[in-house]
Amino acid sequence: MSRLDQAKMLMKVKKIQKELQNHIIEVEKGDGAVKVEINGEQKIKKIHIDPEYVDLEDIGQLERWVEDAVKEAVAESQKMAAEKMQPMMGALGDLGL
Repeated sequence: MSRLDQAKMLMKVKKIQKELQNHIIEVEKGDGAVKVEINGEQKIKKIHIDPEYVDLEDIGQLERWVEDAVKEAVAESQKMAAEKMQPMMGALGDLGL
């Protein structure tokens, strides 16, 4: 692969990384009690808990909703990143990345 091809490939990768940074995935659990926003780089942007749904007698349920929402958001983010990067994987191997 020529240096020009390598440079083009790296530019494409950086563009995809920027898209992943800006793409927000939102996951809700507990009928909207918990909302998690995460970007395509698996960085949590926001966690919102609606106090109307919180039962102080069952904090364990709230914890499970938060845990489930975060797990699902991370999985969706990873899937999206893999789909966007799939076309680049062979070429990245050629670059030694």
